[in-house]
Amino acid sequence: MVESLLRLAGLDWVAPDFSALSRRQIDLLVRIPVQKKEGCLHLLVDSTGIKMMGEGEWQVKKHGADYRRQWHKLHLGIDAQTLEIRAMEVTDYRTGDATMLPELLSQILEAEELATVTTDAAYNTRLCHAAIAERGAAAIIPPRRNGQFWKGRSRGNQARNESLRSVKYLGRTLWKKWSGYHRRSLVETKMHCFKLLADHVKSRDFDRHVAELQICAAILNCFTALGTPQTVRMG
Repeated sequence: MVESLLRLAGLDWVAPDFSALSRRQIDLLVRIPVQKKEGCLHLLVDSTGIKMMGEGEWQVKKHGADYRRQWHKLHLGIDAQTLEIRAMEVTDYRTGDATMLPELLSQILEAEELATVTTDAAYNTRLCHAAIAERGAAAIIPPRRNGQFWKGRSRGNQARNESLRSVKYLGRTLWKKWSGYHRRSLVETKMHCFKLLADHVKSRDFDRHVAELQICAAILNCFTALGTPQTVRMG
């Protein structure tokens, strides 16, 4: 197929074979494109599971062997305005969601103003609040229902305690509307789109799995850019 496309384009390039692509995939550096935008960034963060199609499932298809199903965990941070993927990490299924938030925030350039970080209650930890406060952003994370005030005067602790006071005063339902927490559903929609493009990985080892998912993220951002309308104010 690739050779036929090259001929249609009038190019005399040689199409690489599958083995060459597979060998190079492990060292592939994928650049995930993003659109230029004005204003600050509102980041939405969540994680989902991605099925593995490695040796385990191949053995089942070939020999009918029993095995314990495994998957990778995909951690995403998306722009609430453009819906583009801005940060991405791939881990094994044992890795907790909250431990990866600092890694996701480190992928956002320091020069870019980060206004808010919105996540679910699984990220309501001291580590996450400290990482968000260090970037000068506001954490929109619902406190646990039985949550108590944290001791200490750090910026992360104070921000979390302020959220807890707001929830106690307004009620959880009204706080979610007031804080804009419901925008977090956009990242769940993006994960559904991601799984329509790649609901499982087909490579055989972890490094290739990461490259494969990064390629999917880059393609998805290109699709998003093509489908984003350019609005102009008239009058």
